[in-house]
Amino acid sequence: MKRNAVAVWQGGFKDGKGTISTDSRVLSDTQFSFKTRFEQGIGTNPEELIAAAHASCFSMALSAVLGGAGLTPESIRTTATVTIDKEGEGFAITKSHLDVVVKIPGASQQAFETAAAAAKAGCPVSKVLKAEITMDAKLEA
Repeated sequence: MKRNAVAVWQGGFKDGKGTISTDSRVLSDTQFSFKTRFEQGIGTNPEELIAAAHASCFSMALSAVLGGAGLTPESIRTTATVTIDKEGEGFAITKSHLDVVVKIPGASQQAFETAAAAAKAGCPVSKVLKAEITMDAKLEA
């Protein structure tokens, strides 16, 4: 299985602009630029897209791990916060932090923590990121 996205950039680093589109057309000529990445411009940016990918991937992975343990979550809410820092002459994504709140009727804290750790390690997006990946996971009653 392969998924595609196409980014087109025109102009210089600070004054240029770009668009990104996906095969699914969920993103279709969606704007990105220096301002959307490092300031507060209108559009998206690579770090926001990585955060969205990590949050959604983790939520699905956790659902699968819980299902394997005979538990069905009522809800999983994951917020991923991706950090980009200046490193030398450029920038690097240095962290992805997961804030997770899960409601699972009948789950023990131990079963939940075991499943959350397995999902964090097993999520394909977690595997592709070379950044530090941290997580705060909460079980709602």
